[in-house]
This record gives sequence, C-alpha cells and structure tokens, in this order.
Amino acid sequence: MLELQRLRPDHEPALLDFERANRAYFAESINDRGDDFFVEFAHRYRVLLADQERGIGVFHVLVDEDGAILGRFNLYDIVDGTAEVGYRVAQRAAGRGVATSGLRGLCRLADEEYGLRTLRATASNENVASQRLLARAGFAAIGPAEVGGRQGVRYELLLANPRPGWDSSIPGATT
Repeated sequence: MLELQRLRPDHEPALLDFERANRAYFAESINDRGDDFFVEFAHRYRVLLADQERGIGVFHVLVDEDGAILGRFNLYDIVDGTAEVGYRVAQRAAGRGVATSGLRGLCRLADEEYGLRTLRATASNENVASQRLLARAGFAAIGPAEVGGRQGVRYELLLANPRPGWDSSIPGATT
C-alpha cells in the first residue's frame, strides 16, 4: 500500500538516498540539480521544512509498505489559493501507476485539506510521460512554457472545492 506523507524531519536521510539513487534517471527528462544540491542537502532540507512551516509550500513523499520513498509530490509557491506542482518518481517505480497515484493524492489533499483552488505545472516537450500524467490527473494544457531552459507546456487544474475566505499565508486556513 502506498502512502503520501507530509514531509517531516525524519524523512531527510531516506530522501537524500532517493535523490542520489535517481539522479541520472531524473537528468534524462529534467535539468540535473548539480553537485551543490547534494553537498548542501541538509541546509536545503531545513529551508524546505521552514517554507512548509511558513505555508508557502507543502511537501510530500510517497512511501511503500516498507517505508521506502518512491516519489516526491510537492505544492510550492502557494499564493492566493494557487500552487505550483512538482513531482518526481523513482526509476524502479516508473510505469507502475505510482506517479498517477501520487499526483491524484496530492490533488485531493490540495483540494480537501489545503483548500487550494488552482494547481499549475509545467513539463518539458521531451518529458512526454509527465505530460501524459498531468492529462490523466485532469490538468489541461494552457500554453507554452520554459522548463529549465527547455521548451515545454504549461498545465492547470481547477479544483472542485475551493474554500471561501482563503488566506494565502497558511495552506488550508480561512479568514
């Protein structure tokens, strides 16, 4: 059974292992994060958790029944009920519906738990799998985009249950 868990301090070692193990695989379709990402991972992780605490992002890991991280599913740049979506799935889990499950779960949380109204994402033209995933999850292509220096497509998903009185400083909070 897969579980989408909100990022916690104790996820750090497993998340670093996930990123290292899949670095070359991720670089095939998105820009490599570079060596500094790994050298500065502990600091970056603390910043990520602080951003989550401040309400400008909500970050998740998708774990299997053994607790191994199979993917990351994130909401970031949260402003006025809108968030950017980012995700990545381990190579060993690719093609098994893991990304679809994780993204649909993230969209459900964005709607039901965090009270977001709109989700946006981009995918490079080379990343056809990501484009298909976004379409399966209900995102509509809304125009061209640049993704890490590559040409791509911008997507948007309007959520079904926006909450009145949205306060952009805290995901899910109302005024």
